[in-house]
Amino acid sequence: MKYFKKLLGDRIYLSPRNSEDVELFTEWLNDFEITDYTGKSGILTTLEGEKKYLEYHSSPEATFVIVTNDDNKMIGTVGLEKIDNINRTATLGIFIGDKEYRDKGYGTESINLILEYGFKYMNLNNIKLDLMEFNTRALKCYEKCGFKECGRRRKCKFINGKYYDSISMDILAEEFEGDYIRNKNIKNRLNRVDEIEIIIV
Repeated sequence: MKYFKKLLGDRIYLSPRNSEDVELFTEWLNDFEITDYTGKSGILTTLEGEKKYLEYHSSPEATFVIVTNDDNKMIGTVGLEKIDNINRTATLGIFIGDKEYRDKGYGTESINLILEYGFKYMNLNNIKLDLMEFNTRALKCYEKCGFKECGRRRKCKFINGKYYDSISMDILAEEFEGDYIRNKNIKNRLNRVDEIEIIIV
């Protein structure tokens, strides 16, 4: 599989998502360890259905797969969806599909990369997400990245015979801190502009 280093981090990079990854996504989306946390365990994901989803419902602006720097292995997906360019808002979605790479900080790094991209390149002002109330691992990750709880829908998700709350969190551009994208070049360009301005003066 060919991947492209759009957003390069320390251990992973984000590459545009494409339909060639359909088999692996279909496998992951039929795994209760993933779907219980996304609230989609009651949905059957077929190979054909996931192929259509990847072809027609992926955001061309900010839908990525997560790939390791060392061996170019695709381990999950992260994206900004429901992008509203007038109000400058979007919804974040992420999961680490490969079990060997969970609980090791790859999700946090992926979120920081896409937040920097969303705020500093796409000019977004508010990015939100939703998670299940029992997903304490994800909650800690999101809080670490700067998200704050902004709402809760009570008992709206039915999983394994019980209803659970859905928690909404968001982060503003002014609250985002950090410099995570390693392959950006704007600093060098600014330096050259400064040098030119000094010479002209």
